[in-house]
Amino acid sequence: MGLQKLDVTTHTTADPGTVFALLRDGSTWPKWSNIDEFTLEEQGDGEPEGVGALRKFRNGRITGWDRTRELITDRRFGYDHVRGLPVKGYQGTVDIEPDGERTKIHWVCTFRPRIPGTGWFWQRVLQKFLRDNVEGLAAYAAKQSTVD
Repeated sequence: MGLQKLDVTTHTTADPGTVFALLRDGSTWPKWSNIDEFTLEEQGDGEPEGVGALRKFRNGRITGWDRTRELITDRRFGYDHVRGLPVKGYQGTVDIEPDGERTKIHWVCTFRPRIPGTGWFWQRVLQKFLRDNVEGLAAYAAKQSTVD
């Protein structure tokens, strides 16, 4: 079962701090992503949504749990999908960096399908889901920076 890779890049007029804050705060995800509901299942080290936090996301009938793996303020948000989807070894990393007058958002995920022969399907489904989320994050972050 081959490693699958999802890779989406976009830009926003929001500053890196705004983008990072939205990624880090799971309660904002239903506002800008395809996520319907968020619950913090376990607090992270030293703070509720710090490294080690277990975050539960529901999208329709699908529920998934992600554990925060890495936080580099205003630069990187890393997580592991620990259960919910029929995939294994799922790791997601969002890199945020200034790019001229804008901020570049680069979201990469890798995983292996649990069921042989389904990699192409999950690649297609999750690529669209990821693209929609990245574009939603960029647009919502831009609106937030004009409000502040």
